[in-house]
Amino acid sequence: MAQEHNDQQAGHHGHGHGHAHGHGHGHGTDIDWAEMAHHLESQAELFTPLYERALAWLGKEVTEPGLIVDVGSGPGVVSCLFAEMFPGARVVAADGSEPLLQRARERAERLGYGDRFGTLPGELPEALKELDYPADLMWAGRSLHHLGDQRAALAAFAERLAPGGTLAIMEGGLPPRFLPRDLGFGRPGIEARLDALETEWFARMRAELPDTVAETEDWAALLTSAGLRHPRSRSFLLDLPAPAPDRARAYVAASLGRLRDTLGEDMDAEDRATLDRLLDPEDEASVHRRRDVFVLAAHTVHTAVRPQ
Repeated sequence: MAQEHNDQQAGHHGHGHGHAHGHGHGHGTDIDWAEMAHHLESQAELFTPLYERALAWLGKEVTEPGLIVDVGSGPGVVSCLFAEMFPGARVVAADGSEPLLQRARERAERLGYGDRFGTLPGELPEALKELDYPADLMWAGRSLHHLGDQRAALAAFAERLAPGGTLAIMEGGLPPRFLPRDLGFGRPGIEARLDALETEWFARMRAELPDTVAETEDWAALLTSAGLRHPRSRSFLLDLPAPAPDRARAYVAASLGRLRDTLGEDMDAEDRATLDRLLDPEDEASVHRRRDVFVLAAHTVHTAVRPQ
């Protein structure tokens, strides 16, 4: 499990929910997290301004946490942002992918956080039982939706919180936009149609998870059902206007490329042809060359507190 994405943690985290862009692999819904490592890192680094604003907001809610746990940490980009934002805290990155945790450890060492940075491998949420101490702050950034029973997972997260500890999950928001509605070729509004296809992909992904449970995504109610109190939500924006910088352009190209791989069979012929032009580096109308490429995305963070 990883953030888009951190996600990822598009996600992560990605287009819409942050899956087909951030995590998709082939036409199916299986995800090779180790293969996604570079994309997950690049995406999280590009989204750092959004994460920094979210963490600054959390910093007003949580004062001097001793232990922060990043659940579904992926390669540790956001884990290390927590280490930077909270210099007195120990940070534990928890994930089911050991290759991604290795990258997280290397990043923490490189940035000088290695002496207060740990990793916890294993399937989530069961792995959290191995924590030595309850967490003062637990973060799940676009990773919860990869667990079949989200309600049970939230209850398991809450059990590992210290009294007065805060659980923060990043889920939902708005589908990102990279392009104008009318590209000058193809049928206008291709991104809205891709949103609809990805919503269907997400439903298939959720349906194929072990022990999956359909759940109304009322995050405040779900957090309350886990025994937590004072639910709050706030959304954070990433706004990289056109003309996009090179690393944003590379992210857009990679995201659309994964979308083409994941959803191509579900698209109509005209939209496939449009996407192929957008991905062709030799085409003046591609995202590699056009000057109207941008990145605009909004992610939502939901928090609640364990009673004292």
